[in-house]
Amino acid sequence: MGRKKTAREWFKEGIELDTVDPCSEKALEAYEKSIELDGNYADAYVNSGFIYLQKKDFEKAEECFSKLLEIEPDNPETYNNLGYVYERMERFGSAKQMYEKSLEIDQGNIESVINLALIADLQGNYKQAIEQYKKAIQIDPRTVHPYFCMALLYDQYDMFDEAIEFYQQTLGLDPDHTKALFNLGNLHVQNGNYQKAIELFKKTLQLNPDNSQAWNNLGSVYEEIKKYDEAVSAYRKSISLNSFQEEAHFNLARIEYLHDPPNLSSAKKKEIIQRLQLVTSINPKHIRAKQFLYKMKS
Repeated sequence: MGRKKTAREWFKEGIELDTVDPCSEKALEAYEKSIELDGNYADAYVNSGFIYLQKKDFEKAEECFSKLLEIEPDNPETYNNLGYVYERMERFGSAKQMYEKSLEIDQGNIESVINLALIADLQGNYKQAIEQYKKAIQIDPRTVHPYFCMALLYDQYDMFDEAIEFYQQTLGLDPDHTKALFNLGNLHVQNGNYQKAIELFKKTLQLNPDNSQAWNNLGSVYEEIKKYDEAVSAYRKSISLNSFQEEAHFNLARIEYLHDPPNLSSAKKKEIIQRLQLVTSINPKHIRAKQFLYKMKS
């Protein structure tokens, strides 16, 4: 009769299975067998909890992280993890309590401060969110994430000057932060700074050439400055990366029609109609596409 596996061996098998097939049932079963053999195996509860989170089985995830609190009552990360579970369950009051408890244990825990800011934002307390992000920056001025979160918050509330400032500060710490580059590019488009927007979108695409939305937005800027060939090329690139990129399809249909409507061939007209029909099938509420389609069929 073969030797039975130990809790550690089951745990290691779970990690191997999780690496090959993330969040698989087999990995979860291995972690559960590890826990059966050792009811205080903290890492097995952690990994099981994250698998349940990925599966959106929040009750099971709550069970795992609650058990962890019994095993590791002084671990701030455990409170953060349980807080995140409550956040996903939209139990924001409970999430806030967990993040605050984490901070009681470790007053320099930036993750907890940022989490409290996110909860404040979710509860509509904009000023409290700003204060928490500022606190996170004070704890460690070299950590990028709170600057980016501040920029997002200002952007969300249409405070564009402040958003630009914090996107720039984000990029000062991390020049290759693609989301900050992309969002800052969008703000420069709104402000009419098209050359700066092009520069930022190009930098975004250097770092992430498969970003279909960045290609679409770059095309829109080229169209604004009447570089139509470059715009068409960018729209087509966007569509090649994501065939369901509705705005790129709409923009390409529009620019091809407006470019030379008197000489529009029947084949090109058919292509534009098919493209617009695709847009309305992807998004039946796309009013401009519906109006354009009606015009093309008239």
